[in-house]
Amino acid sequence: MTASVNRMINTAIVYFACACVAGVFYREFTKAVGYTGPTNLKVMHTHLFALGMLLFLILALFCQNNPKLADSRSFTAFYVIYNISLPIMVLCLFARGMFTVEHTQISHALDMSISGIAGLSHIGLAVALILLFVAMKRRMPNDQQNTDEQADAKN
Repeated sequence: MTASVNRMINTAIVYFACACVAGVFYREFTKAVGYTGPTNLKVMHTHLFALGMLLFLILALFCQNNPKLADSRSFTAFYVIYNISLPIMVLCLFARGMFTVEHTQISHALDMSISGIAGLSHIGLAVALILLFVAMKRRMPNDQQNTDEQADAKN
């Protein structure tokens, strides 16, 4: 197993653990306070599973088939930006969810601040994913080119 595959799997494990904790926290906390309405706490674990664990498990497969992918600057930038932006987004979900469950009235300024930070984290995720696509386009083998080279080699 290459270092990049190992790093992707370790990252997926961290997101898996965080998703499990978030899911158990949502279930137990809302049960303890008797809250049954909608809350952002409910979607924290699904975001961590899908955007965290699942994405990095898929990337581990890509890195295993093409080890050069993780060596690119675009991929490194993706990895850093994504792993900063996703936890910030989840923390915004946590804050909104806690305010909802606790029936806490927050000021307009705090409400807008949370929205702004969540928006910036979404922009960060979008930028990171664009960098991932750039890295994939530059580092993944071109099947048509490989087919042409194989045909030339036979002639």
